[in-house]
Amino acid sequence: MTALALCGAEKTFTMHLRGGLRLPVVADVSFTVEPGECIVLAGPSGAGKSSILKMIYGTYRCDRGAILVRDGDDTVDVATAPPRRMLSLRRRVIANVTQFLRVVPRVAALDVVAEPVGASADPAVRRAAETMLRRLDVPERLWGLPPATFSGGEQQRVNIARGFLPARPILLLDEPTASLDAKNRARVVELIGEKKRQGTAVVAVVHDDDVRERIADRVVDVTAFIPKSAA
Repeated sequence: MTALALCGAEKTFTMHLRGGLRLPVVADVSFTVEPGECIVLAGPSGAGKSSILKMIYGTYRCDRGAILVRDGDDTVDVATAPPRRMLSLRRRVIANVTQFLRVVPRVAALDVVAEPVGASADPAVRRAAETMLRRLDVPERLWGLPPATFSGGEQQRVNIARGFLPARPILLLDEPTASLDAKNRARVVELIGEKKRQGTAVVAVVHDDDVRERIADRVVDVTAFIPKSAA
C-alpha cells in the first residue's frame, strides 16, 4: 500500500513587498513512495528539491494538486489538511531531518534527541536516545550540553539522531550527510538501510554520489518539475 503520493503538486511564492510578484517554484510534481523504498530527489541547486520536502512536511502549502499520506487506514491530503491534523501527522507519521538543527535554546542534546518519542526521564526513551547518540559518535560529555555550543558536524549528528529515533512510516532527509566525515556518512547509510528494512518510506536529498548510489531505490529528477515560466 503506497505510503506517499504526490499528484500534480505545485508551489508558487508571492512577493507581497514586490507588488505581488509571483515566483513559481515547482509544478506538476508527481511521484509515489512505497513502504521500505528510498526515493532520492536529484537536480541542480535551486531546482526545488528542498521545497518538495517542505511541501510534504507541510512547511510549505502547495497551491495546486495533492500530497497524499497514508495514516493507518486513512489517507490525508497534506495540501488541504488543517493545522491540527498536520501536527498529528508530524507526531505520528512523518519524521524529518532538515539541513540544519533547529531546536529550543539551552535544551540538552539528549533531551533534543528524545523529545520526538517522549521525555528523557523515561528510562526506555533515555536508553534509546543514548544508543542513537553513540551510534553517531556524539561524545557522551556533550549529551548534557545544548547543541548550539557544538560544531556543525556534531549538531548535524544530533539532528540525525533526533530524526531517526522515532519509528515513523515516512522519513524525510534534506542533505543529512552534508557536514559529516566518511565514517559518519557510512553510519547514516546503515541507519537508512535499517529504516527501509523496517518498512519506512524515505524521501531524501543527497549530493554525495556514493551515498545516493547506496541508498536510492529510485532517483527522481526534479528538473522535470521546473515550471515552464521559470525554465
